[in-house]
Amino acid sequence: MGARLGAMNILIEDCDTLEYFAGDNGWTKIAADAKCFPRTGAAFDAAKKEAMNRFNIVGYVSETRQIINLNHGRGRGAETKPA
Repeated sequence: MGARLGAMNILIEDCDTLEYFAGDNGWTKIAADAKCFPRTGAAFDAAKKEAMNRFNIVGYVSETRQIINLNHGRGRGAETKPA
């Protein structure tokens, strides 16, 4: 039986700055210092409210420092086209 990996942390990554959401409008370059969300849907909803353009919802496995892209979207800072 293979080794079991630890839990995956769900984070928000700003695509432009490659920083991770740390809460209270703060950002960090260090994934381990980022705010963790209980599920991808909660992270996606929170990211849509942030003043950024493009974002990724990523999984971060601290034991291996592996980042896994799970979803992507645009925050409220995204450019909008007139209807």
